[in-house]
Amino acid sequence: MSLPAKIKNLFPPRPKVAPALRVLRRTRIKGGERREIEYAVEKGERVRAYLLVPDGTGRRPGILASHQHAGQHHLGKSEPVGLAGDREMAYGLELFQRGFVVLCPDHLGFEDRRQRRLRGQQNLQGASYEHFLFLDALLRGRSLAAKYLFDLQQAVDVLAALDCVDASRLGGIGHSLGGQTILWLAAADPRMKAVFSSCGFSQIRSIQEKAFLHNRAMYLPGFLEVGDMDDVVAAIAPRALGMSHGTRDLMFPLSGVREIHRRAKATFAPDKLLPLIFRGGHSFSATMRRKAYGFIESHLLPR
Repeated sequence: MSLPAKIKNLFPPRPKVAPALRVLRRTRIKGGERREIEYAVEKGERVRAYLLVPDGTGRRPGILASHQHAGQHHLGKSEPVGLAGDREMAYGLELFQRGFVVLCPDHLGFEDRRQRRLRGQQNLQGASYEHFLFLDALLRGRSLAAKYLFDLQQAVDVLAALDCVDASRLGGIGHSLGGQTILWLAAADPRMKAVFSSCGFSQIRSIQEKAFLHNRAMYLPGFLEVGDMDDVVAAIAPRALGMSHGTRDLMFPLSGVREIHRRAKATFAPDKLLPLIFRGGHSFSATMRRKAYGFIESHLLPR
């Protein structure tokens, strides 16, 4: 399946530029190499990311690891590669240790993509700068949701073009904002064959009923006029989707999560869907990560 036309029409055309990849630094780590790289996402805009490459020869499956939000704008790509932040969020590093090539970029507004103040500009920090980015996108007839999606699609272009990656075996993973963005990426980009979203979504109508304010990339203007997140999830089929949600996660109402699960079970083949609901809050525990990695491996590793 693919995104319904009414939802696709909410996104402007993706700005296509050549990534023009540059490797800035190589660091030897246990089991392989960590590379700091840079590539273009739009004309005049370049992104820094970490690329984890295991030892060995041949082409390996590639993973795009999308970082969380957590109100910590000083953190981005460094957390999923295990260089900073919560070790429970080092899912990029853990998948590298399982033999995947892993790419971890910054989202706009985080880590190396925070505001670089020019002379005379207001010094906007953290959530204030994120809000500015959201409003700036609206003023230009765009959305922060679309920006994050297009940037991740450019990251997939980079990952797929690597000599060490099998472009027919691409997947993704993310928690919270990372789970939200990886879900949209999978729905919009058929190259993503298997993804896992941890605590990343519920029905938007359910979230609005609870009056819970989310990250600004959650809001796609006009979305509720044409669909909801169950439509986005259904668009990933017949590819593979895993998702986990906590019973006490106040950010993503369980009623909306269960509605999405019902739609997914009616849409996906049983072996292509892993819908998990666990007792707990907004987290990505070791138990859930093991299940996520096993699901991804079952669809991307040779049998």
